[in-house]
Amino acid sequence: MYRTHNCGELRMSHLGQSVTLSGWVDASRDFGGMTFMDVRDRYGITQLVFNMDTDPALCDQARKLGREFVIQVTGEVRERSAKNPKRPTGDIEIEAKSLLVLNASKIPPFTITDDTDGGEDIRAKYRYLDIRRNAVQSKILFRSKLGLETRKYLSNQGFAEIETPFLIKSTPEGARDFVVPSRMNPGQFYALPQSPQTFKQILMVAGMDKYFQIVKCFRDEDLRADRQPEFTQIDCEMSFVHREDILNMFEGLTVNLFKVMLGLEMNAFPRMSYDDAMKFYGIDKPDLRFGMQIQELNDAAKGKGFNVFDSVPYIAALALEGKADAYSNKEIKELTEWVQRPQIGAKGLVQVKYNLDGTFKSSVDKFYSQEDLKTWAELVKAQPGDIIFILCGEQEKTRKQLGELRLELGRRHGLMQAGDFKPLWVLDFPLLEWDEDSARYFAMHHPFTSPKAADIEKMSSSDRTILGSIRADAYDLVINGTEIGGGSIRIHDRELQSKNFALLGFTPEKAQDQFGFLLNAFEYGAPPHGGIAFGFDRLCAVMQGQTSIRDYIAFPKNNMGRDMMIDAPSELDTAQLKELNLNVVKV
Repeated sequence: MYRTHNCGELRMSHLGQSVTLSGWVDASRDFGGMTFMDVRDRYGITQLVFNMDTDPALCDQARKLGREFVIQVTGEVRERSAKNPKRPTGDIEIEAKSLLVLNASKIPPFTITDDTDGGEDIRAKYRYLDIRRNAVQSKILFRSKLGLETRKYLSNQGFAEIETPFLIKSTPEGARDFVVPSRMNPGQFYALPQSPQTFKQILMVAGMDKYFQIVKCFRDEDLRADRQPEFTQIDCEMSFVHREDILNMFEGLTVNLFKVMLGLEMNAFPRMSYDDAMKFYGIDKPDLRFGMQIQELNDAAKGKGFNVFDSVPYIAALALEGKADAYSNKEIKELTEWVQRPQIGAKGLVQVKYNLDGTFKSSVDKFYSQEDLKTWAELVKAQPGDIIFILCGEQEKTRKQLGELRLELGRRHGLMQAGDFKPLWVLDFPLLEWDEDSARYFAMHHPFTSPKAADIEKMSSSDRTILGSIRADAYDLVINGTEIGGGSIRIHDRELQSKNFALLGFTPEKAQDQFGFLLNAFEYGAPPHGGIAFGFDRLCAVMQGQTSIRDYIAFPKNNMGRDMMIDAPSELDTAQLKELNLNVVKV
């Protein structure tokens, strides 16, 4: 071994001991007669002391070292005269006796510190240097421990960890596949799995009963802070279970992870229907760290001569607590412009200030009396000092706009407190969603999700309203406005699965071609089953109060799906293309 101890290990109990440390030069300070140097590894930082009076040659050697040199030093542990309470090793230092340079380093392109001067692109290119920073390294180690605790919990609950294939068949439902050409089967392609969905269902048919896998998944979709082309799921499936069994099992997993990793005790998770989530929060993953529920104003706002409200099918509002005085005409104008952005799409914004004296001041005072505005305030549960914001239009679009406005107001006014975790189960999603462009239904979760038993008979209808009302036996776990995981009870009957495929526009031939292996398996005694998948990278980020998942992935891609360090994707040479029977057409 190149070391007797790591750089975060030594304490006052080691005084007088001769030790050997190895690591990277973190910083160096020259004080004439003495040189102090910090050596770093993944465990911490220890201060070294080189004395010009006792060993000038060694001290001179130390002064020639640059940052990020890899060194080995042997010396004696002694008590520091100027202790550093911010560092676990801050009570001691090493009086160096020998020094060996294991590898020199160029000057790094950015400082290896938490508050680095490196931009995102340069840090991505030199990811191996970025990972040396504690700010990144600690996140990767957090992920490692979270994975270990997940495995421990599920294994103790009787789950078997089973690997499923990465080279599978393309199933063009959902996101775009990454495809892989087959050399031995010219003109044919594998796809990388978007999830192990069908394989884990096959495992249930095979009698494996409880399956889990911490598994890579691949989706060729546009990227953002919480998305990567390759990501990791905690993927699980169980046989002979109802929805309640799955919710209890994975609520237990979540509670355990928060307790072990963060020392937090969590109460039973509340539950909310999809319909209520959309009605009161305008989104299917509501952030419950603050209130500000959306309330409909149709009956109270129509018929007063205000044509904007009278001409639309839906009017709704929310109240921002105690901020009436914070919104001048300028601030209201700015917020109005914010909701009118194309990303939000509102036509305008109506506001009502509920003054401390109990009176109201509104942009629509011409049409509504003080009593009218008081009724609005009562409906949205506003109090004196609050300000009410109203949007109108088509119901679905307006709810979503109010949902976005609610979150923006929460961000602006600091209503989302770090360290405050509010989990929620969202239940009873629609089975189907209609796409106007393609004039067909898509599965809101995936094609294998079972409808609620009470709604199965609706699947025979041709009425879009009735079909749209079919509820899925599906559920999402939401924490602080982020979807952590989602799952469902699965269809385990060939006839019902075929019926669902038909609703999604599959001909019997197409269904057999793409999913015949699963349909055939259902004819050999498929048990009732269901499961869930957690976004592992996303769970890591949420638990530590972060919005981006990139630092929890050792080698992430950028917004264009590129690995900046190895410069991938890249072109293939002519010989490889010929071997794969591929021609590249430049567009």
